[in-house]
Amino acid sequence: MIFFTRPVAILPFLFALSGSAMAELGGNEASVAVDQVNMKATRRIVSAPQYTMHEIRVASGTLVREYVSPQGQVFAVVWQGPFLPDLQQILGSHFADYGNAASSKRTRRGPVLVQQPGLVIQSGGHMRAFFGRAYIPQLLPANLTADDIQ
Repeated sequence: MIFFTRPVAILPFLFALSGSAMAELGGNEASVAVDQVNMKATRRIVSAPQYTMHEIRVASGTLVREYVSPQGQVFAVVWQGPFLPDLQQILGSHFADYGNAASSKRTRRGPVLVQQPGLVIQSGGHMRAFFGRAYIPQLLPANLTADDIQ
């Protein structure tokens, strides 16, 4: 019985540590599974010649797609659904740019746009119908445009 309880007792500790390994914009592919666990979601993987797309579907209906380059780096994330995903989780270090853009608006309504040389974030919608995408232009695979990220 001791051998069975030790692994179970360690699980909460492992999940606490995994928070720092989230697949985030600019992060690595190996941690996409952590997003799936944190979102309590299902994941489907679609391979294309220029990228791998991880489609994470939350029971509430929200869908997050994380695009990974052949080098194993998350170069884009897309979301849509009735609820916003944890944007801090999926945008990672770029969340501050999103927060600054959102807080600089006169009203809390309307789309949020961040357009910098190394980062593009577009987010909008309304209650029960949110959508958005974020990508790092320099990490887009060759022959892939921003319009291909959906």
